[in-house]
This record gives sequence, structure tokens and C-alpha cells, in this order.
Amino acid sequence: MFNAQYFRTFITLVETGSFTRTARHLDMTQPGVSQHVRKLEQYLDKPLLERQGRRFTLTEAGRRAYDYGLRLFAEHEQFRHSLDDDALDTGECRIASPGSVGLMFYPYILGQQQMSPGLTVNYSFAFSHEIVSDVLAGRHDLGIVTEPIRHPELDCKLWHQEPLCLVVPADFAGTSLAELMGIGFLNYSDGINHAGALLRSNFAEEFRSMSQFRRQGFTNEVSMVMDAVARGLGFTVVSRLVLETSPWQRQVKELDLPVTEYETLHLVTRTGTKMPRRYARLLEGFREQRMRERFGYGEVASPL
Repeated sequence: MFNAQYFRTFITLVETGSFTRTARHLDMTQPGVSQHVRKLEQYLDKPLLERQGRRFTLTEAGRRAYDYGLRLFAEHEQFRHSLDDDALDTGECRIASPGSVGLMFYPYILGQQQMSPGLTVNYSFAFSHEIVSDVLAGRHDLGIVTEPIRHPELDCKLWHQEPLCLVVPADFAGTSLAELMGIGFLNYSDGINHAGALLRSNFAEEFRSMSQFRRQGFTNEVSMVMDAVARGLGFTVVSRLVLETSPWQRQVKELDLPVTEYETLHLVTRTGTKMPRRYARLLEGFREQRMRERFGYGEVASPL
């Protein structure tokens, strides 16, 4: 007989890599975990694991069962959430984004949650490739990424743009590319792409590539790169969202440039999924707030 719990146990076992950790995570006994796996193997009439003492590897059937199980629970979650699609202020929102977006979007969502106690938000900060994987697996309903995604099982559309800012230490007095080269570049996950786009547009005759710049360090957390700039260790290029939420705003400054480039944000969902209305309200509300902050209440402007 089909038993979804057997698949849940098997998925957890694959992801933890340990019968002991699986038992602890699911509040089961270790023999209980083993029994679920055996029952699933009997149901599928295929061995799922190659056991080597306490270790194991997946058979081909095991890999396919794991992938099927992920799709099974993803579809179950989508069905469950689809039952309250029309509610604006109740239900669960499962969202993932890079830190550059989440630093301001997540606090905005928390404010909405305070006003709508029936709203529940699960928000993850992650890199784009992790976000794509999690949306595909059904762990998030909505992902926000900084590059367009092409995948047969995903829909990707433009949502919003934020200006890129060239950020230097507060006491930096230079304005030229050579002076920027002198203090060096502080990198993060999207740093090279953002800096290259902004510098190419504003120093077209001098800029060749980011390899011209001495690398002063790297962090995978975009908010922390501002700490390094504040300490005078170099310059970086970040979204205005990052600059405006940074606790080191007074120790850095934005270098004025004639040409503006943008971090373009894209929404990623599973193909064919109808997003509940509560997501649209959060997305549009935040976007409108950002446009008012940038252009004023009397302006009508499109971020794209």
C-alpha cells in the first residue's frame, strides 16, 4: 500500500545521510527508520540503498525514488496552499531571495505580518542557484533572483530594479578609475558583475575588465562587505537597498557617477503555478514603496 510517510522518511535519510540523524529529526527510533525504508523497497519492488556498514549509497531506483518523493511533496504543498489563494491577509508565504533584496524586503513583510496576524511568512536568504533548486523542489513558492532563469519547469519574469552604487570609504577623495584601482576592490557573490557593469558604463575609455583591480577580499554576505569598505580596505558596488540598510552608512559614501546601472530583480515560480493573491499584494506594496522613496509621491514612474 502507498504510504507517504515512507517517502518522507526516505527523503530525510538521503538528505541527512544518516539513519541516526534521520531518527532524531523525525522523532523516530533507528529501527523504525530502517523499517520504513524496507517497506518502501518492498512496495517499489526495488532496492533503494547499497549498504556498506553504517554508510550507504543510492541505487538508480533510489535516486529516482528520491526525485519522485520531492515532486510528490512539492505538489502536495502547492495543492494545500492553493486552497486559500484569494485571501490577502491570511495564509503562508514561502519566499527566498538574496541578501541584497531581503535586507529591506523581509522587514517590509514583517511589518505587513504585524498588521495581518493571519499571515505567516517563511523567508530564506540564499544564493540564486539555491533559490532555483528550492523552488523546483517545492520548498519555496516564490524566489527572487538577480539574473533571468531559463528552465522548462520554471516561470521567470521581471519585477523591479534598484540602482547600483559605487561605495567608497568616507575619507576617499578620488574620482578617477586610477584612484579606485589604487584602493582595490572588495568582492561578494554578485560583486564582479555589478562592478563591471557600472564601471564599464562610466569609464568606457579606461575600463577593460575587473582584472585591472587589486582584490582586497571577498565575503559571501553582501551586507558585510560594507564593513570592509567602512574600514578603508577598498571600494565595492552594491544595490541601493544594501547601502540604505547598512549600519556603516556614515563610514562610507556613494561616489557620484553620470550613468546609472541597475540590479534587475526577477520573480521565479514553478511553471503553471497560480500564485495566491497575498504574494501579489506584498510584491506590489514593496515595489510601490520603493518607487515613492526614490521618485516622490507626485511621480508616476516605472522601475523597468
